[in-house]
Amino acid sequence: MPKPEKGEARIIIETGLDRRIAEIIEPVLVAMDFKLVRVRMMNQNGLTLQVMAERSDGTMTVEDCEAVSMAISPVLDVEDPVDKAYHLEVSSPGIDRPMVRKSDFSRWIGHIVKCETSIVVDNRKRFRGKIIAVDHEGFTLERDQAAYGEEPRVVIPFNTLAEAKLILTDDLIRDALRADKLAKAEAANQNNEDSSEA
Repeated sequence: MPKPEKGEARIIIETGLDRRIAEIIEPVLVAMDFKLVRVRMMNQNGLTLQVMAERSDGTMTVEDCEAVSMAISPVLDVEDPVDKAYHLEVSSPGIDRPMVRKSDFSRWIGHIVKCETSIVVDNRKRFRGKIIAVDHEGFTLERDQAAYGEEPRVVIPFNTLAEAKLILTDDLIRDALRADKLAKAEAANQNNEDSSEA
């Protein structure tokens, strides 16, 4: 799987207050070598600010979540974008993750995605199917169930996406676990090389 480019911009971004919060915390995350996936303010347990982030290799440990939380809390306190009390929740994107960068689509070719576009594409706004190809402009989806008269494949331009999310399947779980195992092995090898150079 190709590694995502460092500093790659998200193609799906928040609006309103969520966007303001993302603009405040993203530089902190980037400086710590994390990528922001999504910010969402939810009316859950009072008010909950959910921040999804990950390392460039796609991993995110409990310790990483704690480190990100401790780094962004003071910045949010200073900027104070939320005028009510809220609970901060930092998490990994999970296996059935939101797809927010072009590299997410490349990384998960062959897997099923559900997405919505902001404008009509091929007479629809909602799609579900397997990602079969990705280029700089968009991705090709093989529909789960094409309606009568619809082509089984549709090209969805990235600039039309409003929302996209991987769908949990056995294949996705298998590939996600394999990718996580490889990333952890690479990190362990890197740590061994660093300690032998010291």
